[in-house]
Amino acid sequence: MDRMYRVLGFWTIVIALMAFWAQLYPMALLFFGLTAFFVALSYMNLTERAYLNIFFGFMFVSFVGFTYYTFFVMPVGPQEHSLVLQTLL
Repeated sequence: MDRMYRVLGFWTIVIALMAFWAQLYPMALLFFGLTAFFVALSYMNLTERAYLNIFFGFMFVSFVGFTYYTFFVMPVGPQEHSLVLQTLL
């Protein structure tokens, strides 16, 4: 199970590098952080049950965060994104 966290770390670093090259810096920083989190967890030698509980907790937080973003933050229609407007003001 610890190797799967290294696989997750590999894919998050790939996504982070692609986001960095596309100048999506907040997304890149988020995925660089996820890479460090997954790789650090992979070397902790926890039990398989602990790894699964951590992963299920991570997925729960991710899904709740994505749902919150899509319902309350993401704009509806062709207007500018609310985060872009905050940085311009």
